[in-house]
Order: sequence, then C-alpha cells, then structure tokens
Amino acid sequence: MGHGLKCGAVVSLFVIFAAYWYRQQVGNELDTRLETVLSSLLKAERKVDMDRRPRVAVGFGGCLDIVADGVALLKKAGIQPSSNPVHHNYITSEEQLAESFAYFFPPGAASERFISNDTLFRKLVKATQGLPRVRWSLGGNAPVMANRLAKEGCEVLMGSRLTPDLIEVLQEHVTVTSKPVDKTDIHLILEYSTGSKWGQLVSKRANRFIVHSDTSNPMLESLEDFQTQLQQFKPSLLIVSGLQMMDNFPFRPGQLEGRIRLLQDLMLSVDSTTGIHFEMASFVDNRLLSNLFTYIITHADSLGMNEQELPNLLSMLKGANITVLSDPYPRVASILDQMREVYRILNSQEITSAQRRLTRLHVHTLAFQAIIIAKGSSWRNTMSATAKASLTANRHVCGSPNIDPSKAKLIMDDSFSVSRVQGSKKIPLKENRPVSCWEEYDYEICVAPVLVCTEVYQTVGGGDNISAASLVLQI
Repeated sequence: MGHGLKCGAVVSLFVIFAAYWYRQQVGNELDTRLETVLSSLLKAERKVDMDRRPRVAVGFGGCLDIVADGVALLKKAGIQPSSNPVHHNYITSEEQLAESFAYFFPPGAASERFISNDTLFRKLVKATQGLPRVRWSLGGNAPVMANRLAKEGCEVLMGSRLTPDLIEVLQEHVTVTSKPVDKTDIHLILEYSTGSKWGQLVSKRANRFIVHSDTSNPMLESLEDFQTQLQQFKPSLLIVSGLQMMDNFPFRPGQLEGRIRLLQDLMLSVDSTTGIHFEMASFVDNRLLSNLFTYIITHADSLGMNEQELPNLLSMLKGANITVLSDPYPRVASILDQMREVYRILNSQEITSAQRRLTRLHVHTLAFQAIIIAKGSSWRNTMSATAKASLTANRHVCGSPNIDPSKAKLIMDDSFSVSRVQGSKKIPLKENRPVSCWEEYDYEICVAPVLVCTEVYQTVGGGDNISAASLVLQI
C-alpha cells in the first residue's frame, strides 16, 4: 500500500514537472517567434531611408480628449447597464446612452456618437473628476495625424482650431492654419479592455466608445483658413479626415451639402501630382455617406479604414443598408475579398476629368494590416509601409516607441487564404519575412501581422497614427 502511494506521488510529481517543462518550452518558442517577427518588421521598416522632409497637409477637427475607463465612468454617472442593446444614430437621454454602449461594448466595436442633451454631456464630463487613470490629451483626427506625421519626419500644414495650450503640445514641424481660439470642445473617450464587464456584458476586445456635444467641428470651421494657405504650401499629400463629426449632426437644410461641396472645391484646387487620402470613420448617417461618396470619395486616390468601416463602405457602394456592426476579429481572406470588391466597384465607375481613380486602399485591423496599391501608381515602398503600419499599431496602443515582445502577442493565423473562394492559395506566416506581398490583376497586395499589445495604454487615435505612419513611406 505504502509503495503504491509512493509510486503515485512520484508519477504525480513527474506529470507536474513534465507539464511545467512543456509550458516553458512552448513559452520559449513563442518568445523566440515574437522576437524574430519583431526584428524582421523593424528591418522592413528601416529599408526606406527618410532623407527628405515630405510636405503633408491635413484637416480637420481638433478638441480636448478626456480618456477614462468607460465602465467606471458610467457607473459613477449613475448610468445603469442596459439589457436592451440598441443602436442609436445620436443620443438624447441616459437610457439611449446605456442602450448604445450595450450595443457596441460586447463585440468591442469602435463607435462615436453626438449627444444632443447638454445636461447629460456635462454630467458625464463632471463624473470624470476623481476617477483613477483619467488622461487629458490633444484630440481630433487632424491634430493626432499631424503629430504622427511630424514625428515621422514630415513638414505639416494642419487645418484645425485649437486653444493656445493645445497648440503647445503639437510637434515642432506642425503649422496650424487658424488663429488660436479661447475655448475648445471636449470629447469623452470611454475606453475598455478585453474582458471588461458591465453588468452581465463582457467585451470581446479592447476598444472605445466616444461621445461629444461638439457644435464647431461638424461645421469644419477651419476649412476656409486651411484653403487659403494650402496653395502656397504645395503639399505632396493632402489628408482629409474628421468628417464623422458631421454624422447625424442637426444641420439646417442644405448646410451639410454646402460644407461638403466647399471641401470638394478644396480637393479640386490641389495639383494633380498631390496625392489625396481620405481617412474613413464610423459613419451611420445615410445622407452623409451618400454626400461623401459623391463629393469626397470619388476625388481621393487613397482610402484608409478599419475592419468595421470597410463592410460599412462596401454596403453603401452596393446600395444596401449600412453595416453598423461587423466581425471584430475578421479573417484575412474576408478582409481581402471586401477590399478587392471596394477597389473594383470604385474603379469600374465612369469618372469625370475632375475625379480620381482609387490607387491605394489601406485597412487596419487588430490582427493585421493590409494595403492594396495599383500597379504603375506613384505610391512607393508598400512592403515597408505595411510593416510600419503594423509596428505603429503596437507603439501607439502600448504607449511606447520601443516594442516589448513580452507585452505582445500574434493573433493572426499561422497561414491565411488570400480569398474565401474555394481552392485559393494559402500563404504561411514566415517569422523572418512576416510581410507577405503578391500581385493580382492590376494591383499589388501586402499583408503584415500586428504584434498586438497586451498591456493597453490607449486605443483612441490608433487608426489615425497607423494610417499617417504608413503614408509617410509611400509619398
């Protein structure tokens, strides 16, 4: 009996030791793999030597972001978890706020909504006081992109209206076209991490829900000042962003179309050798999307978006209802098929001499970066740009220029199909050459895995930083 017990104890110890040893081996292999992928991505990024300072013009928007833990903020403001997830185009009450958050929080989908109720918005801002880990930072698409562009070595002209203290935090090579203003708009960034709980709801991935009561940015108030200085600046690239501020905003009749047509005039005023990039966002307003297609998208030769915005745009192009929510963890094949379809639809339409053909399409997802470039276009260094987009995703979300493999993971598949079509080619993820590039028809595609940050510092501004950084290497 005693001998049997001893044997059992020895076997148990052996099993525990074997399991520990196996886990250590697997862990060591994963660490080595991540380090190899990282060093290979860094090598790809460094292949392009920035020996000049490209000139880039970027608009619009500018605000003060208050970043807080979304669940803690709602709790402090007395907003109870809702068992009725509903998508609202804009928010008028506490009930609608709870329903909207309950809609986007579980799948971890980024969203931005206008709160028309000033009292509710002021209550939320007040509730941020005293919360732990609340951050105040420069916000708005144009300032965030401008800072990243300047950091990466560009001379930047920015269309935005900011207070003097916000202008102070801009990078050295950023010029603001509008005079400083006394007061700035506040945007509340309700961030949450993977596995966060709100009542019975659990988030599948880290993301943010943005709310604002902004009445100046939807009007693109810096547009005229920006246009005045744009011609003299002579940029290599013009970036248009921040138009989601117009989504479901209570414009007077004809006001929305009037501002968008003025923006179209600005896009038409730049030289044909200047690239035009339009950064998409969370749009749910059919009227706005229709105007964007008519006046903006057809005048841009480059588009940037995330995994939520791609199916949204595709739905609109096919005449279907807008896709408000989509898969937060899409497969590479699904994204590439949607990108091909957007590229084909936009380039199969008759265009006037004033319009532009789409020659670049960049989709940033949590797991990977994908860029399509038309053969023979002026966009360069696609492989390096895709690698840089991937590295920037980690740098921004982890809040550090240095990437720590121990705070990262790969969630892209070890091999991916290039299409959902049966029998499509599969491409393995090679650690020493992680960026996969190949040619199809009249374009080239590059895909790079993202070293997903596991210790999230911030998610807001991720797309702006990623898009801006990749564009720098392509102009």
